Amino acid sequence: MTPAFTAPSRAGTYQELGYRVVVPKHLDVRPEGQVLLLYAVPLSDLDHTLNRVQLFLLLGVLAGTFLALLAGLATAQRAIRPISQLTEAAREIERTRDPSRHVPHPKADDEVAELARTLEEMLQSLDQQRGVTEAALSRQREFVADASHELRTPLTSVLTSLELLSEELDGEQADTARTALRSARRMRRLVGDLLLLARVDAKRTQPHEPTRLDKVLLEAASEIGPVAEDHALELDAQRAIVSGARDDLHRLVLNLIENAVNHTPPGTHVRASTGTSNGNALVVVEDDGPGIPPKLQDRIFERFVRGAGDRSSSGGTRGRGSGLGLSIVRAVAESHGGSVMLESARNGHGARFVVRLPADHTADPAYPTDGSQGNGEAAQTSTTTGSTIGRRRSRS
Repeated sequence: MTPAFTAPSRAGTYQELGYRVVVPKHLDVRPEGQVLLLYAVPLSDLDHTLNRVQLFLLLGVLAGTFLALLAGLATAQRAIRPISQLTEAAREIERTRDPSRHVPHPKADDEVAELARTLEEMLQSLDQQRGVTEAALSRQREFVADASHELRTPLTSVLTSLELLSEELDGEQADTARTALRSARRMRRLVGDLLLLARVDAKRTQPHEPTRLDKVLLEAASEIGPVAEDHALELDAQRAIVSGARDDLHRLVLNLIENAVNHTPPGTHVRASTGTSNGNALVVVEDDGPGIPPKLQDRIFERFVRGAGDRSSSGGTRGRGSGLGLSIVRAVAESHGGSVMLESARNGHGARFVVRLPADHTADPAYPTDGSQGNGEAAQTSTTTGSTIGRRRSRS
């Protein structure tokens, strides 16, 4: 049913009865009179069309925003890729500590390319400086090794002269000579330590030959005996043969035992043993003393790292050592293809050092090849004091 609209008085647009009505103009029809021409559209159709237009606009805006976001991310990723490559190269250089590596250069000649060139020039300068520093250190190691070696001859002459003077002189002069003799011996020991470390740093290897670690242990214990009179030394010298420099291995064992004696109170038990396990020759030195402070455990094998002080044989505190003893142990072990570790003591307190060296089974005819214990020489096991060991050494 067609709705009845009110006759408008003039042309225009208005809403009536749910329609949007448009009157373009009045028409004159003769002889009947005036006629009105109306255009009417339901408002519901118009609202539906507007809603569809709004939906399309909203979808268009969202799609445009999403596409703009993707384009922006792609552009940003492309722009940041050279910086990411520089970052990865810098991390790799930090990991390897090798300034001779090259950094990637972007194709575009922009600020990032300028940064890459600057980093490349900086790395080249660092690499050149590192080469100069390594050359200087190499010359220094060679000098220290040569100087330490040359010092041994005059020191030996001085020691011989002081020994003669201490025997020939009397009274205060003899005491002065003996004091100078003790200082000269300490100097000889320090020169020997420096010579060994300098030789290791300079990659100068001593001739290796089959060496019995059990005999080295007994000799080192005999040498340390006179200064370990208030300690109980327990020795378990199981047969173990390695290919190495006997003097250096002697220094390794001596330093381990001396370290245990110097850093533990009187009455402490010090146990030293040799043996084989899983194809390795072992040197184990442990004590039941106060142990090593936790703050020093990670740095105990570094050079010039020292504890609170060394204990003398009389229980007092003597002059602090050079801090080279355990670093020499590590240097000798590594130069022989082995290692040294600080392990937890079996009894829960004290210190336990374990040296592992490749065993030389070819030089040991008593080494079993069938998994048995073998029938070599019997192990030398003893529990005694340092003074007793010293007297046995003197009688021998």
